[in-house]
Amino acid sequence: MSFKKVPTMLAAGALAMASASTALAGEVLKWAHVYETGSAYHQVAEWAADEISERTDGRVEIKVFPASTLGKEVEINEGLGIGSVDIIYTGPSFVERYYGPIAISDYPFIMRGFDHWKSYRSSDLFSELSAGYNGATGNHVLGLVYYGQRHVTSNKPILSPADMEGLKIRVPNSPVMLMFPNSVGANPTPMAFSEVYLALQQGVVDAQENPLPTIQFKKFYEVQTNINLTGHILNSLLVIASDDALNRVGDDAAVVREIMDQAALKVSEEIYQSELDLVSWFREKGITVNEVDKQPFQDAVRPKLLGDDVPYTEEHFRRLGEL
Repeated sequence: MSFKKVPTMLAAGALAMASASTALAGEVLKWAHVYETGSAYHQVAEWAADEISERTDGRVEIKVFPASTLGKEVEINEGLGIGSVDIIYTGPSFVERYYGPIAISDYPFIMRGFDHWKSYRSSDLFSELSAGYNGATGNHVLGLVYYGQRHVTSNKPILSPADMEGLKIRVPNSPVMLMFPNSVGANPTPMAFSEVYLALQQGVVDAQENPLPTIQFKKFYEVQTNINLTGHILNSLLVIASDDALNRVGDDAAVVREIMDQAALKVSEEIYQSELDLVSWFREKGITVNEVDKQPFQDAVRPKLLGDDVPYTEEHFRRLGEL
């Protein structure tokens, strides 16, 4: 053997070992979201990560970053485009900035309940809107998650639109979330999710609105005396992965898609069940839970649902209503 070939052979061997090590380590994807570790959203994300690792024999590893550790909602949406995150939970109302029609399900009083939501989740309409979002961004919708019906919390009963006049209410920083408070004369105050508890505690805002499971795990009931069952929005989350992330996992992308869809349905069932159980739980805690006649609120919002400012078409609206 020529000694001149030894360094070349050693280099080739080192490269092969490095390649084997990389293959053994697998492709690591970062899944970012804004929810606490104790929430069902985070726990099911961890379950999905374990399932994907097992199904791919470790070729795909997902690390989940909860509680805004990689950024708030707007930032993690932007992160998909610049590669700082690979997968996110996010609301359609935030995705509206990139492709408006996909936010239709988050508009006030458009969804009729959990069964209607499930019909939408499996519909051609949702598939088409997801494809439209992919065309606009290159990112892929992997699942739709039931987030729950949003209700207003406050330190006074809210039984009619008149009770919301001038109310300083925190809403997420997205256009769709402004429609309901603006329709009833409230004063919407966009604010990051992580800042809401302290803002309520200090009186920076008078109220906020979220589904019952979120009110529970964010402990908003500690700083608000009334939960008013307005049910003004049936909220969803999207599970989204960047095009780059799916390309990096190659053939294993099919497994990632399958498990993510299963995870989305799994957490949706959990959230819906907890929503059913929580009214009595809050009342046992001494919180006043007010039943609300929704019709006056619906009447206030209805003229805007087919106005010039909505991002979806009349056909989208009709098709969703027919599901």
